[in-house]
Amino acid sequence: MNAKKVLLNSSRVLLAAALLPLMILSGCKKEAAPETLVTVQAEHPEQGPIAEHITADAVLAPLAQAAIASKISAPVRKFYVQRGSRVKEGELLATLENSDLTAAALDNKGSYMAAEAAFATATKAQVPEDTQKAESDVAQTKANLDLNLSIVKSRKQLFAEGAIPGRDLDTAQAALVAAQAAYDAAVKHLESVRSVSREAALKSAQGQLTSAEGKYKGANAQVGYSEIRSPIDGVVTDRSLFAGETAAAGAPLLTVMDTSSLLAKTHIAQSLAQRLKLGDEAALQVPGVAEPVTAKVTLISPALDPGSTTVEVWLKIENKSGALKVGTPVKVSITGRTDAKAWKIPLASVLTAQDGSKSVMVVGTDGAAHRKAVTLGLQDAEDVQVTSGLSPTDLVITGGAYGLDDGAKVKLGAAAADDDKPAAAKGGEKE
Repeated sequence: MNAKKVLLNSSRVLLAAALLPLMILSGCKKEAAPETLVTVQAEHPEQGPIAEHITADAVLAPLAQAAIASKISAPVRKFYVQRGSRVKEGELLATLENSDLTAAALDNKGSYMAAEAAFATATKAQVPEDTQKAESDVAQTKANLDLNLSIVKSRKQLFAEGAIPGRDLDTAQAALVAAQAAYDAAVKHLESVRSVSREAALKSAQGQLTSAEGKYKGANAQVGYSEIRSPIDGVVTDRSLFAGETAAAGAPLLTVMDTSSLLAKTHIAQSLAQRLKLGDEAALQVPGVAEPVTAKVTLISPALDPGSTTVEVWLKIENKSGALKVGTPVKVSITGRTDAKAWKIPLASVLTAQDGSKSVMVVGTDGAAHRKAVTLGLQDAEDVQVTSGLSPTDLVITGGAYGLDDGAKVKLGAAAADDDKPAAAKGGEKE
């Protein structure tokens, strides 16, 4: 009997041990799972100024540049500047050998002086003398004509009275005809001297003088080409030869750049260029310079670049100290459109869908996150303008929205150490 009781009790213990886990699992299923709260950071849209910034790469160029080439081939006699020398407009930079050119100029000067003397003789002596002689001839032939007219008149009267024979009258009339012809010829000659000959003589003398003057000035110009002068104010950035070497005509001898101001030349899309205007402010990030360098838009090309279909834009930067160097690549940020009373939110709070639509997550009155589609406007480095889709009372999630489902319960708190950094750095993640 006792053995049966012990066996029964052992069976009951084993059964209870087998049913215990089932009872525990059944009890767990009946209890509700605790809700998970996602810690986020949020803030209301803020009203304030915002400005659009157009960024691009650029290269610094001089305000003005002159690659000075010699117009003649000649050895360099002397250089007066080195690389880095500051020069003024018109300053003598170098001289070339010019002894032969000086001699040629002297020869042409002599020819020019002789032509001046010939011109003076022609205009002040020869032409007046010719005119005076022609006028004298006219006066003499006129006197002779008048004399013969009086003789003919008197002989006609005498012939009528029978005092002289007819041949004397005929002789007087023949002499009158000869005197009239001589007078007519003298008058025509005077007219020719006054109109044609005088003008031709003056033109001939003037032509010879002009030709001599041109040759003289050309020879002087050749001498002048042996003096290399700076066409602009600036700094000598290149000097390709040494004294004694031959400068070839047309080959650059020195380069002078005006670096008192520099130009940052960049190309931007046409749609962005249409938002700019002359005088717009800009900032440049220059390698090795800690603070941004201020600049202004001074040129917006009126035509597209045929190769890239972009618009060339120039920014002017003051460089009195010479700290900035020509050819330096820089990052340009041009301030475009602005709005003084824009409703804006942090750029990191914007989510971009695959179709390009924009949205944000807001904390609802139920303590859950809800997605709201928004329309954006101007954007700067940190904030973006919201033109529709939000109200000032909305609490926009600015951190922790990455991967957050619509309707997820959230709580406000401090940012996690690493979880939200990618979203903030990227200015909004795609869904």
